Amino acid sequence: MPLEFAPQRDVSATQEDAYPTRHPDRETWLERKDPVVWTDKMPPAPLTRSDMDSFERDGFLVMRDLFSPAEVAALVDRSRELREGGRAVAGDDVVTEPDSDAVRTIFRLDEHDGLMNALSRDARIAGIVSHLLADDVYLHQSRLNYKPGFTGKEFYWHSDFETWHAEDGMPRMRAISASLLLTENRAQNGALMLMPGSQNVFVSCQGETPDANHESSLKRQEVGTPSQVSLADLAAQHGITDAEGPAGTLILFDCNTIHGSNGNITPTPRSNAFFVYNAVSNALTEPFAASGARPDFLATRNTPEPIDIRGGALV
Repeated sequence: MPLEFAPQRDVSATQEDAYPTRHPDRETWLERKDPVVWTDKMPPAPLTRSDMDSFERDGFLVMRDLFSPAEVAALVDRSRELREGGRAVAGDDVVTEPDSDAVRTIFRLDEHDGLMNALSRDARIAGIVSHLLADDVYLHQSRLNYKPGFTGKEFYWHSDFETWHAEDGMPRMRAISASLLLTENRAQNGALMLMPGSQNVFVSCQGETPDANHESSLKRQEVGTPSQVSLADLAAQHGITDAEGPAGTLILFDCNTIHGSNGNITPTPRSNAFFVYNAVSNALTEPFAASGARPDFLATRNTPEPIDIRGGALV
């Protein structure tokens, strides 16, 4: 059943635009107005107080050995099966590489596979996120990401929240992304890179949102990304960390943490299961900087239903 939470800090999600962005003629930096960790309560296992402090300081957390070898093996096998059958998935749920028909992303992952659905509800992921956000959570988005060997393209630096706020209507910074690695992820094969501490600054980007911007941004994002000047300043202030680890490693990161990844020219592919959890109290409104909302496969727009968080082994 959904958990019961009472926010520990008086920060409410409203329809007021707390983070204006996509100005036609300027880029600005705004101070974050929302907590990173929304609760002061002691965490449940496997989360520790030290983990909570690290997440609040850095805007991300890397956790290992949460899942058994059997669970990881089953998830890796399922990931391979989904990719091999990816072209048969209907509609917009599959995105290919910019310059080929190789599968890059499968959206609505929780709807396409039962094991991945169970993973999205697992207490070792959803339970941790729900605690950090001090609220019941729902899936804003889910997907399976692939970066094939030799040809996998980069994901340019960005804050997810900037897009979710501008194009989906997410009011406040009360969402967390969870990436479960399904192959070994190293700097050489395009592991996630993050700027620790960057979650505390909102880069209000320059450039108005084109109509149907998602049709191109899913392959190569250009609108809604910080300028090279801002990225250089952020990197100088915060540094860059590679989120590396073997299959089964869990990476949690705040919705506003600046992140990206290099292309993959190694023979070793990279993949992960990716779940975006939003607080139920932070449900989407109308987009703040776009003429229309993105499609449902990118953002859950109905009245959100809290995830039924479940314990126990996946297999």
